[in-house]
Amino acid sequence: MNTPLNDAALAEIALFLKRLQWAFVIVGALAVVWLLAPILTPFVMAALLGWLGDPLVDRLQRAGRSRNVAVTLVFTAMVLLVLLVVVLLVPVIESQIAKLVKSLPHYRDWFLGTALPWLEGRTRLQLSSWLDLDRLVELVRTHWEKAGGAAATMLGYLSRSGFAVLAWVANIVLLPVLTFFFLRDWDVFIDRAAALVPRKHLATVTRLANESSAVLGGFLRGQFLVMVILGLMYGVGLWLVGLDLGILIGIVAGLFTFVPYLGPTTGVVFGVIAALVQYGDWKHVVGVLAVFGIGQVIESYWLTPKLVGDRIGLHPVAVIFAVLAGGKLFGFLGMLLALPVAAIANVLLHYARDRYTHSRLYGGDQPEILLDTHLSNGGIIVPDDNSGGNKDAGQA
Repeated sequence: MNTPLNDAALAEIALFLKRLQWAFVIVGALAVVWLLAPILTPFVMAALLGWLGDPLVDRLQRAGRSRNVAVTLVFTAMVLLVLLVVVLLVPVIESQIAKLVKSLPHYRDWFLGTALPWLEGRTRLQLSSWLDLDRLVELVRTHWEKAGGAAATMLGYLSRSGFAVLAWVANIVLLPVLTFFFLRDWDVFIDRAAALVPRKHLATVTRLANESSAVLGGFLRGQFLVMVILGLMYGVGLWLVGLDLGILIGIVAGLFTFVPYLGPTTGVVFGVIAALVQYGDWKHVVGVLAVFGIGQVIESYWLTPKLVGDRIGLHPVAVIFAVLAGGKLFGFLGMLLALPVAAIANVLLHYARDRYTHSRLYGGDQPEILLDTHLSNGGIIVPDDNSGGNKDAGQA
């Protein structure tokens, strides 16, 4: 016959083994994601697109259209939007890249003739000696074996590049097909996932899932609009300043806006360098700074509060860490999953904090200290089981 102590010990052991089992399941899932990252990338992108488009499909269904018709309309709108972007932006970006390639010798001459002497004068370091061609050739001869190893590695990569190109093309072809199926069957996937949740936890899991979806969906839709608007503003502004590469720099800065502070910083650095190389005066540098300054004011006081707000609830440092850590661990797939995982983790952390602040571990078994709103001096009353406790406190 088991004693109460033995029953408690067995319960603790069972709980520990259950947690250990879940830990192995999580580690195994992460290992599978890491191994299958190149294959999973189009599926994750399609799932994100299907999830973002599902609210519009549901809205069309509520308006009286069938699921298939609503999915077809939303999917067609997505395809047309992508085609419009490609038709409008690809020729412009191609022209900008051609200008960049053509002007590379000017950037090299500016760096060697202007920027490098200025840096040497400020730092008192002989940086030009490290860029001397003869010195570089000598370094290659000294480390020939290492250079040969690197060359062999590069040749091996180039030999495999044909397969990489084929995989890239296959992913592009798969993406619209997968997106259509995710849009059509999104509610089915959700219902099947909900059917696997234990019934006693269904209400809690549903609430947390809805919170995560609302937080992340609002953030991604709003952030995408902010990126597009800022990219157009920066590109047009730098073009008006007179930079030949202004549109390209503006587009890059708009895309990098997804990571806090990285977009404007990158745009300012590239814009100032382009202005100095092309014109060599401070008037155009001031113009570049004015474009990004106005853009930051509009983003901070209008775009972000109206379109994004504080929906994701993450500090910018946490966003940067999530994106960099996801990219480091799982490559491009990790960068795609970084913000969704961070948003879900943030919702779960808020839930865990609420559970903790309402637990006996946090509050203990002691009676609560209640603020007496009737006392003007901010005094407190400690409740007591004896009827004379409050009376004595009042007399004191």
